[in-house]
This record gives sequence, structure tokens and C-alpha cells, in this order.
Amino acid sequence: MKPMKNLAQYYVDLLVKLGIVRFSILLALALVALAVVVQVGITLALKGNVDDIDIVRSVFFGLVITPWAVYFLSVVVDQLEESRQRLAKLVSKLGDMRERDQELNNKLQLNIEKLNQEIEEREKAEEARAEAMHDLENEVFQRERTQLELAERTALLRSFIDASPDLIYYRNEDGVFSGCNRAVEELTGKTEKDLVGLTPWDVYSKEIAQQVVETDKKVFADNQALTYDQWLEYPDGRKSYFELRKVPFYSKEGRHLGLVGFGRDITERKEHQESLEKASRDKTTFISTISHELRTPLNGIIGLSRMLLDSQLTTEQRKQMQTIKVSAVTLGNIFNDIIDMDKFDRRKLELFPTPLNFEDFVVEIESISALMAEQKGLRFDLERLSDLPAAVEVDGTRLRQVLWNLVSNAMKFTKDGGVVMTVSAEIDGDFANITMEVEDTGIGIPESEIEKIFAMYYQVKSGTDNLHAVGTGIGLAVSQQLIHMMDGHIEVTSEEGFGSTFTVSIRVPVNHDTQALIKTPRKQSNLKIFMVEDIELNITVARSLLESLGHEVTVVMTGKEAQIVFNPKDYDLVLLDIQLPDMTGFDIAQYYREKYSKLPPLVALTANVLNNKQEYFQKGMDEAISKPLSVRAIQDVISDLIEDAPEAIEKAKGIDTAKDVEKVTGIEKVTGVKKVTGAEKVTGAEKVVGVKKVTASKPALSTIDTTLLDIDMLESYVDIVGSKPVLDSIVMFEDMMPEYMEILNSNMVAKDQDSIVSEAHKIKGAAGSIGLKRIQQVAQKAQSPDIPAWWENISDWVDEINNEYQNDIEVLKSWLNQR
Repeated sequence: MKPMKNLAQYYVDLLVKLGIVRFSILLALALVALAVVVQVGITLALKGNVDDIDIVRSVFFGLVITPWAVYFLSVVVDQLEESRQRLAKLVSKLGDMRERDQELNNKLQLNIEKLNQEIEEREKAEEARAEAMHDLENEVFQRERTQLELAERTALLRSFIDASPDLIYYRNEDGVFSGCNRAVEELTGKTEKDLVGLTPWDVYSKEIAQQVVETDKKVFADNQALTYDQWLEYPDGRKSYFELRKVPFYSKEGRHLGLVGFGRDITERKEHQESLEKASRDKTTFISTISHELRTPLNGIIGLSRMLLDSQLTTEQRKQMQTIKVSAVTLGNIFNDIIDMDKFDRRKLELFPTPLNFEDFVVEIESISALMAEQKGLRFDLERLSDLPAAVEVDGTRLRQVLWNLVSNAMKFTKDGGVVMTVSAEIDGDFANITMEVEDTGIGIPESEIEKIFAMYYQVKSGTDNLHAVGTGIGLAVSQQLIHMMDGHIEVTSEEGFGSTFTVSIRVPVNHDTQALIKTPRKQSNLKIFMVEDIELNITVARSLLESLGHEVTVVMTGKEAQIVFNPKDYDLVLLDIQLPDMTGFDIAQYYREKYSKLPPLVALTANVLNNKQEYFQKGMDEAISKPLSVRAIQDVISDLIEDAPEAIEKAKGIDTAKDVEKVTGIEKVTGVKKVTGAEKVTGAEKVVGVKKVTASKPALSTIDTTLLDIDMLESYVDIVGSKPVLDSIVMFEDMMPEYMEILNSNMVAKDQDSIVSEAHKIKGAAGSIGLKRIQQVAQKAQSPDIPAWWENISDWVDEINNEYQNDIEVLKSWLNQR
């Protein structure tokens, strides 16, 4: 097929190339030649020879056929050309179509690629969608689980909140409740549903709501948490003391939403705290009272022993009196330690540095220490390792107390040998670095105990000697705290079995005005002295001392008598005891200053340690001195306050204050005073008003119901004023009680709380004044409306008072008759 196509194409190309004429001639020649060849061949094949006719016939045939062949070929060529042209056009169109097709194919390919990409993207999107759906399913699952957990936690938190005994609530910024726990529901008597939408004014009483609203406003105004305490009342009337805390809370945007409140019932804590405070007050009162009550006879012992030591005694009697005096001084120092311990607990202890003649101070310590050592058969030596400053600024009373504790401890734990005290000072400009050591040859302190000996109430535990574990256990603790308050330090070194050494180091200002410490004795006249004192023993000692100096003494025993008897024109000096049965010395001083424009000097007498006289001056006193009275103290007061006293014979002439005056913790020994005994009576010019002699034995305590009566108070009262005033007071109380009870019962009917409290307070005071302890305690409850469930119990308390007071009075009378 392909050769024919090629041949046809050849003829067409030749026709076009030669033209129709030349192609016709060439074709004719070709046909003639072909016809001749064919004819000759056939003829030869058939005949074996060729004739001319055969050749002519062949030529003729060729010529005849040539036009037709040419025509045929021309037509064919034309048709072919036409076909070719058409075919070319078709080919051109096909090319265009092919190009378009190619373009379409390209576009199609692009579309296919895009489609494939889109399909791929759709597949990816489908995968992503499937993954997103999976994640969404997981998220939905997680959210459902989280919501479930949140619901569980919310329920658990709500359970916690509801189970909490503490109040928990929240209010919006308008003060309206938004929610609460069950504790609040119990407090208010309302459910949370009922409580929501209410304000404190709708829930609490007016007084409680007022405080709640005010504290809410403070929280909102200050924008910070607030904690305070408040009594709240339950629907049944029961009251509880709550510690309330309010905290502001905010939205995520920081917008203030309201406050969250918490409340804890601290009623028991409050009661416990009040019990502790009462116990502390009772302890302080007890220490103060017992100190005063014990100091009173102690001062008498010291004063009388001092006067007896100045009299003619045998050697044995003198030793016995010295033992009595040292024992009394020791007891006085124990009192000081106990009082200071209480002041430390209440953080009330203060130091009052004053100019101190240091040389005299050392001599005083040496004198009393030597006396104590002599009583125990020990040796006491005082060594001055350097020159000592003449005077320093220090609280001499407290420093003396410290050294006394160290010396007495050293002697207490020493059986053989002795005690050595060394004193040295290093002057550094206006200050002196003073070191004092107390060394003994006693039992020593175990190494394991050294770090503990300054602890309060601690006693060294040692089994090597029978001297261990004695004393109060507070002396060293008080001493250490006193030295620390002086910015000093106290140290101890010891070896068990070989003794101990205590070292005290302090840095104190040097007082260069030594002349101010040396008082030149004035010649004093006989003075008329008015003394208010309620203890006979103190009266005897003081009167004997004052009369030995040539003064005339008038004595009264109560504040009321002091107000009635006193005339300022009749006296040159007034001595006022601070604690009297009916009032204080300060009350008397105030009364005198309000009534009289001109007064003699008013001097306070106190059994306590004098540290700060300023409080005495502020309460109307011109001076204050400690009991028992001493020659030096009286002379100093007269010298300072009686400026215009005319000269007269000096009764204390010849007294050498450096040698004959011994002052330890406010207790002084004076020699050269005439003998005055405690049995001396008041005669002649002496005037004693209201002095009562108290005798009679005390009944056995086993016969007295101490739950009904305050035995200690009654004994003190009877000892001071006698039985008759006590009996008169009992009769007065017995006469007053029916009226008290009538008023109290009427107030109970009216439920007038203020009047009930007021009347109960009167009964408590009246009962306490005559020692009716049980009635006083019940009345104390009745006058305390803040006690929980007060309204529930007040009726029982009133009935108890009404039913029992007459029986208690009979018990009191019986006790008084036994005396």
C-alpha cells in the first residue's frame, strides 16, 4: 500500500513539475514504448517473430491510449490536487484541531492535575475532617467527663462546705445573700433558698445586723479582707462567739462582685481565753495580795529584830536574832523574785536607773553576805580587783536582787569552805564596765545541767549530794532576765564536786556628781506625825522608831477615820499606808488635796519594792518609802520635805551610815537607836485611834464548807477589823437581801436584762464583801449576759441565790462564832 502511495505521489509530483504537455508527450512515449514492448513480447511468445504491423499497431495503440491516459491522469491529478488541497485544509484544520485539542489536552491535563490536587486536598480535608470529627468526639467526651468531674467536684465541694461546722456565705455588693452552707442555715433558721435575696437586716437582730453591715462597708471601702469577733444568736436564743472573716471577690474582668464570709465558733476558745486571763489576773492578784499580806508581818519581824539587835543581848540571843533577820531578808528576796516573775509574764517589769553610791552598795552586799555566811559556818570574802567608780547610774534594787540571788545560791549549795565575791571595774569615758563574780566551793553543777539552770522553775538534778533540788527555781531565771534588761550578761562555769562561778558583766553610766549622793544630816525638831496604818505590828514598829527620834505620833487605822480625825494645822508630816480596809492611801491623799488648800507633806508607806515613785507623785503623794520604816529613810524624808524645821537635838546623833546602815532590797539595819519593844503601850501624848486587838483561835477548816465561804478573805478581814464589824456587815447584808431579791424578781418578770445585770452586780459586791463565795460566784454569772445561754440559765441562778443565801449566812455566822 505504501509503495502505491509513493508511486502515485511520484506521478503527481512529476505532472506538476513537467506540466501537462511535456507530461503528455512523456506519457505517450512511455505508453508507446510499453505497448511495443508488450506487443513484441506477446508476438514473440506466440509467433516467434515480430512484424512491422505489430510494431505499428503497438505505436498506434499507444498514441490512441495516451490522450485518455493523460486526461485520466489530469483529472485524477486535479482531483487528487483538489483532494490534496482539501486534505491540506483538512490537515490544517486537523492541525488546528490538534492544536486546540492539544491546548484542550493541556487544559484538561491542568484540570486533571487540579482535579487530582483537589481530590487529594479533598481527601486530606476528608482525613482532616475525620480527624477533626475524632478530635471533636474526644473533646465532647472529655467535656462530658470534665463536666461530670466538675459536677462531682462541685457536689464534693458543696458537701465539704455543708459539712463544715464553720459559717460560709457570700453576698453581692448590695449586701444581699447569694448563697450559704448549712451552718449558716442553722444559725439563721432559714434554708439557703429562703436566705438568697435577703439582707442582714432581714436575717439578724438590729444590733447584730448593724455590725454586719458596718463591717461589710469597711470591706468594700478598704477593698481588703477583714477579721473580727462577734456574738451571733441562734433561733433558739443560744448565743455563740464567732471569729468572722470577710473577703472581697471579683469577676475575671476584675469587676467587684461582693464578698465571701467565713465564721468559726470560738466560744470555747473565748471561754478558755477568759479562763486563762482570769487565772492570770487571779495569779497576779494572789501574788500581789499574798506579797502584801506576807510582807506586813515580815516587815514587823525585820523591824523588831533590828531593834532587838541594837539592844543588850547575850551572845546566843544575838546569834538567834541574826538568824531571824537573815531568814526574813531571804524570804523578802524570794518575794521579790516571785513578784518579778509575775511581772515578766505580764511584760510589766521596768528598770529605773538612779544614781547609786557604788562603794556603799558593795559594802552593803558584803555586810549581809558575811552575816549569812556566819550563820552557816562558812567563810565570805569580798575582793576589789580594781578601783571602783564612786557612783553609777543603775537600778540598784534590781542589781542588789541579782547579787543576792547569786550569793544566797552559792551559800545554799556549799557545805564546807566558803564564797568569794570579786568586783572590778574598767572606766571607759563616761561608762564603767563592771564585772562581779561569785565563786563557791560547793557541790558544783553537772555539765549536762549548765545550759538549763537559767530556765524558769528549773532545779539542778544531782545525786551526789543531798543539797540538790532545793529552792523555788526562779532566782537565776529572774536574775538573768534582769541582767539582760540592763544590756549585760551573766555566765556560769562549774565542775561537779568542785564549786561554781557566776560572772555578771554590765556597762553602766558613771555618775560624776558624787556630792549629790552624800546627804548632810539636818538637825530636826520634834515633829507631830499623823500616820494611817491598819496593822498593829506595823504600828508598833513605826511608832517605836519615830518616838525614838523624838517625834509625836497619832495613828488611825482606816481611811474613814483618817478623813474625820485629820486636821492639817495639827501635824507636820502625814504617813499614809497604801492598802487599807476601806480605801487606799491614794484616795485619802486625793480627799485631803480637794478639801484643804494647805497640807503638810504626804508620804506613802508601801510594803512593795519601790522602783518608780512617779506613779505615787501622780496620785497625790509628795514622797514614798518602803516598810518597815528606817532611821535613814525617815531622816531623808524630813530633810527633803520639812525645810523650815527648827533646830533641835538630833535623836539619831552618832549614826554612821557607811558602817551602821545595811540596806538590802529596801531593808535597812540601823544601830544606835534606843530600845523599844513591841509590848510598849500608847500613853500620854500618844494618840491611837481605832486600833483593835484581835485574839481568838481560828476554827478548823474541816468544819467549814469552803465552797460556801471565802475563808482566807474572812480571816484577813476579821484579823484587821475584828469580829463585830464583820457581824454588823452580815446583819446589814441580811437586811438588804429581801429588797435586792424583790427587785431582781420583778426584773425577771419584765425580762429587763440591763436591770437584772445591775441588781446581780449589787448582790455580787455585797456578798463578796462578807465572804459569801458561792453567792458571789452565782451572782457573777447572773451579771454576765455575754455568757452563752444566759437567758436559759438566769432563772436557775436567781432561784439559787434566793434559796441559798440565808443558809450561807447561817454558815457564816456559825464560822464567826467559832472564832
